[in-house]
Amino acid sequence: MSTRLPQLRPPPCNTTLSRKCEEANGFQMGILYLSLYLIALGTGGLKSSVSGFGSDQFDEKDKKEMTQMTYFFNRFFFFISIGTLTAVTVLVYIQDEVGRSWAYGICSVSMFVAILIFLSGTKRYRYKKRMGSPIVHILQVIVAATTKRKIELPKNVSLLYEDSPEATRIQHSDQFCCLDKAAIILEEDYQRNVSSTPNPWKLCSVTRVEEVKMMIRLLPVWATTIIFWTTYAQMITFSVEQASTMERSIGHFQIPAGSLTVFFVGAILITLAVYDCLIIRLWKKWKGKPVGMTAASLAEVKRLSVAKDVGGTTSTTLPLSVFLLVPQFFLVGSGEAFIYTGQLDFFITQSPKGMKTMSTGLFLSTLSLGFFVSSLLVSVVKKVTGSNDGQGWLADNINDGRLDCFYGLLAVSSFINFLLFLLCTVWYKKQKPQRSLQIEIAANGSSAEEIC
Repeated sequence: MSTRLPQLRPPPCNTTLSRKCEEANGFQMGILYLSLYLIALGTGGLKSSVSGFGSDQFDEKDKKEMTQMTYFFNRFFFFISIGTLTAVTVLVYIQDEVGRSWAYGICSVSMFVAILIFLSGTKRYRYKKRMGSPIVHILQVIVAATTKRKIELPKNVSLLYEDSPEATRIQHSDQFCCLDKAAIILEEDYQRNVSSTPNPWKLCSVTRVEEVKMMIRLLPVWATTIIFWTTYAQMITFSVEQASTMERSIGHFQIPAGSLTVFFVGAILITLAVYDCLIIRLWKKWKGKPVGMTAASLAEVKRLSVAKDVGGTTSTTLPLSVFLLVPQFFLVGSGEAFIYTGQLDFFITQSPKGMKTMSTGLFLSTLSLGFFVSSLLVSVVKKVTGSNDGQGWLADNINDGRLDCFYGLLAVSSFINFLLFLLCTVWYKKQKPQRSLQIEIAANGSSAEEIC
């Protein structure tokens, strides 16, 4: 609506009369930000639920369905990439050649149709029984552990409280032992008039404590993925600005600058097609981070040298093929294919069963934080390297700036982040399920009485 109704946007710039354009008023900016945040709100609600809900459609006790679920995340991300590919090709062309309102209108109609398709399967979906709010469960453990912080832990962990069925119990771990105090049994932990039911804010089971520990273990890995999405943010902003100054013609056809991300999405699709589940997480993290930004920096050095030779401005098309930017799009795109599928699978499989949606939301928060860090980094770099005439690494005229230095900064930051990730992988301990009594007897050759 804001691109269609003239009351909701400022008038087009009239460069023949004045170089200055009329700025949007407060109401128009409010409408713009309202639409952006509504999209963000919808995206957060959708993406944090759809992957976990999709994995719930597979029976974990059925080997055939479990095999099918191993391919779910690849297919899930594959179709997301197909949608992105359509957006950066068909929709960008319509946006530039026909009108923005048509492009946004197609998106709106597509979403409406998607909702109808989703609702059509309501009776066929499998629904997992709710286990309560994961946030409440986490708070209960923290409150109980804080309340009993001065009480010493028993030397024998078997004395800690446990009420979960044996099949669903999680084996006790030594990490974050301060939280184990939430499972120390005290007489006042039981609710009045209901002696057999403990107050969950005072006494938590070992399994509930271990679930919280599992979520805490995800945080270091979570933190080391933020910088990648900071890098990703540059690929859809500054890299597109680079492309807008370069030669984009193929015969009589002019490639829209925004469509250059087709190489980015193409790299994702190619990488997913050859994705190997045995690839170590080290490679998932390395590819596309410092490598992609290094390639971007080298490409910018070449572009700047040509711009200085011809004295180009932002409106000047440089005698340099836009395909020089393909390597940086391809490397970062390949990196996203590895990190998205691997990280999503990691967060869901390594989180408690009742916290899948929360862990997915935790994973997706790295995307949003990456964009916020990107904005913060741009502001800091402009302030530190800028001058009174608006020059600096990120100058108003891209040909007067040093975008190559900015890309170099991202490459160095990504490499340091990669080293921190290696430390996190060494520190991380995978949670093992509680072994049953029969397995203990078979493994140790002991009787049931001895084990008890």
